[in-house]
Amino acid sequence: MSKLLVRPSSPDAEGRIHHVTPQSAGWTHVGFDVHRLVAGQGIARDAGEREICIVLLAGRAAVSAGSEDFGTIGGRASPFEPDPWSFYVPAGTDWSLTAQGPCEVGICSAPGKPGLRPRVIAPKDVGCLTRGEGSNTRHVRNILPETEPAEGLLVVEVITPSGCWSSYPPHKHDRDALPHESLLEETYYHRLDPPQGFCFQRVYTDDRSLDETLSAQDGDVVLVPEGYHPVAAPHGYELYYLNVMAGPKRVWKFHNEPAHEWLLAPKPA
Repeated sequence: MSKLLVRPSSPDAEGRIHHVTPQSAGWTHVGFDVHRLVAGQGIARDAGEREICIVLLAGRAAVSAGSEDFGTIGGRASPFEPDPWSFYVPAGTDWSLTAQGPCEVGICSAPGKPGLRPRVIAPKDVGCLTRGEGSNTRHVRNILPETEPAEGLLVVEVITPSGCWSSYPPHKHDRDALPHESLLEETYYHRLDPPQGFCFQRVYTDDRSLDETLSAQDGDVVLVPEGYHPVAAPHGYELYYLNVMAGPKRVWKFHNEPAHEWLLAPKPA
């Protein structure tokens, strides 16, 4: 199996099914965990030298950080529903989470330093937009964009309708060449509805030294260390993915593959 495709494991004592670290991924910045919790099950951590963004994929959880109790957040039954709730924790801060019923959380992390305050990111704080048209339509929810306070993390979730493409036309962000392109590592956490589905994701570079086409199932993570990374949702299956990005500079500037950039040209009147 490709080293870019990470299958979920059986839940450990804390309900963790994914544990992607910079060491396991072979890169520098992005970390990503997924926990599937039962009622009353909890997680407690010290953020250490990493900042954290906890995304409530499904269910409700009571959250706290430092000496502050932020109460219960969440509520959607699945990530395919709108209105995500999330929780930001700066580096150097203790935090805890306790499931209030069945709960799935994505824990996104990147290097950080103390200074910002913990905060709840409520649905009203999430910018939602639709990109593309026709079979290139996707619905974007910007949970932690570069316009909001954080040290390095960028977090977004996307719904790709049945039969549509996403992260398309193919683009990349693997060079520290601002203002034209930024260097960002990225993970995709894929969910399918119905869950027996699959999606395709291609990860490839200009020189094709990396060129892999992956079939991701419900609950898989795809690593994007470099290169272009388009995604396709087959007919009959809606695709959700949660993206975590981070790099040396907290800016999202991407480069479209020149061969396909014609797709973005304005249509004749």
